[in-house]
Amino acid sequence: VQLQASGGGSVRPGGSLRLSCVASGFALNYYDIGWFRQAPGAARAGVICITKSHTVKYFVDSVKGRFTIARDDGKNTVTLQMNNLKPEDTAVYYCAADCHANEHDIWGQGTQVTVSS
Repeated sequence: VQLQASGGGSVRPGGSLRLSCVASGFALNYYDIGWFRQAPGAARAGVICITKSHTVKYFVDSVKGRFTIARDDGKNTVTLQMNNLKPEDTAVYYCAADCHANEHDIWGQGTQVTVSS
């Protein structure tokens, strides 16, 4: 039972990245899936979440209009499309099997996103 996050990288401001979160060992359609991020020196915090019913919840106002989350339950995958990236988006991004995941929930391993000129 695990989540595998991938797709991070280094881009310049204004660039785009697409993160993927793939579930194995369990059916994704039973879970809300959240993306979280942890910037250097900061606590991990929620960014955006998609519920089982495909409702999208934003936890960071600054990503509205730039980040899009989608799920394909047939492929057991949630994607996070990040456009117009800014230096303040630099962080390790994690997916988890809950919108308000804690240490008892299923987490992906994290993927680094670096936005720098």
